[in-house]
Amino acid sequence: MSFGNQGARVWRKTGEKEMPKCLKSSVKYPQSVMVWGAMSAAGVGPLCFIKGRVNAASYQEILEHFMLPSAEKLYGDEDFVFQHDLAPAHSAKTTGKWFTDHGITVLNWPANSPDLNPIENLWDIVKTKLRDARPNTLDELKAAIEASWASITPQQCHRLIASMPRRIEAVISAKGFPTKY
Repeated sequence: MSFGNQGARVWRKTGEKEMPKCLKSSVKYPQSVMVWGAMSAAGVGPLCFIKGRVNAASYQEILEHFMLPSAEKLYGDEDFVFQHDLAPAHSAKTTGKWFTDHGITVLNWPANSPDLNPIENLWDIVKTKLRDARPNTLDELKAAIEASWASITPQQCHRLIASMPRRIEAVISAKGFPTKY
């Protein structure tokens, strides 16, 4: 727990002082990685680890090599609606043309809208599962992320998708102010 500029305070039972679960290491320059993933009510697709910045061209490569196989795995020949936010690479005209050329419907997502995309909750689940991992290298971090992602069940995905009507109702009731979602 943090108390302003007084530093962190910790409460623990006698004998827990040196237990790993009671300690939090800090790393001055931690390893980090950018990841793209897809989900549906049927489960998750493969992950894409991204090097560098994402622009429209690199995003379209991700869509081609990761989203299309994910859609095939998760939907087969069924139609689906793709959801993403309005990041510049997502909203670029060439990206819109890519979706049109591939016959994929994209959910109309208003600017400055609450982030209700259920994949954000899925990323929180992944991060929670990673809390106890102590990767020392970028490869170990990627492996831990892949293992966490692979452990996500179709039932978890289905619950998140099924929660969308409640999420939308909560935002409407809160008149756009924060909700528990």
